[in-house]
Amino acid sequence: MLHFVTGGFSGATQVAVDLVRAHGASGRFDALLALRAKPRTTTPERVAGLRAEGLAVEVVPGWAHAATVWHLAALCRRWRPDILVAHGFSEHLWGRYAGLLAGVPRLVHVEHNSRERYTAWRLAQARWLARRTAAIVGVSEGVRSALLELGFPAPRIHAIPNGIRLQPYAQADAHPFGAREPGIVMAARFARQKDHATLLRAVALLRERGLAPPVHLAGGGKAGARRAAERLAQELGLLPQVRFIGHCADVPGLLMGRQICVLSTHYEGMPLSLIEGMAAGCAVVGSRVVGVQEVIDPGRNGLLAEPGDPASLADALARLLADPGGAARMAAAARAEAEARYGLPAMTARYEALLAGLLNPPENASATTEGRP
Repeated sequence: MLHFVTGGFSGATQVAVDLVRAHGASGRFDALLALRAKPRTTTPERVAGLRAEGLAVEVVPGWAHAATVWHLAALCRRWRPDILVAHGFSEHLWGRYAGLLAGVPRLVHVEHNSRERYTAWRLAQARWLARRTAAIVGVSEGVRSALLELGFPAPRIHAIPNGIRLQPYAQADAHPFGAREPGIVMAARFARQKDHATLLRAVALLRERGLAPPVHLAGGGKAGARRAAERLAQELGLLPQVRFIGHCADVPGLLMGRQICVLSTHYEGMPLSLIEGMAAGCAVVGSRVVGVQEVIDPGRNGLLAEPGDPASLADALARLLADPGGAARMAAAARAEAEARYGLPAMTARYEALLAGLLNPPENASATTEGRP
């Protein structure tokens, strides 16, 4: 089993790493993780850390698509996987091209977002590759629906919600809601997808209402996107109320010490950072977009805000800050739901069942090669 994914250490990378770990733990598959090199993020230290866990990890060039395909195909010829699982856009294109060149028998495409940068040409390529792909996975029902709207073959599309490691949040109940800092955490990389600007403007609106909760922004990502957020925070006069933490080595500890977790975003697949906030016992607020809407039931286990609307987000945050009792009830419901529905074992078991089924299909199952759904 070869999992190919960006070396940007995004949510897609985390899912691929978790699956490789799970394959090793279950013993059902030999697994190799192939990372597409990214500047500044695919560091020797991170790769060495994964290898120190006992994971088999290879890095292929990312400076040109042709180089990625060529080197990944060479890796496939050496390693000879039965299945190549290509995670995320645009890696699922280059990964499957490499698999076809190397003669990998079965290809799997995992789509991690409900909205990707598909040009007409890239969408045509993805549809062509879909006819040569054994299975397509959306990381939520919303992503599955988006794949159907894009014209991918319905019989091959599966929805497998993302899951998280719950163990780091096992002590969440030892941090009572009322004893936590009444602060806000957004743990998300700085990128076009994430909407830090709307959160900062919402915090400025809260200050006009006499509310000034401490705000912690954790995450790496694009340096330009972080600088833009820092400039906006300065223009709004939000420093030092808003802290830019950067990469945080202890996100569970950060979350379990605060009352509110926010994910302000333009689009999602299945929001791991929000699920982590739920598992940590935070009251959660997310933008009303695909993926997030599946996780939050407004008023029961969290609140939704209209995407790109600072006033809507400020209203949701003000409601939680003004009603700690109600916020604590929503936080408790969110934690229970994270434990019941979004644990890593449930996700990995579904992937392993799907992959095992591709290796050993029922005798009466139709083939999934080109021309036969």
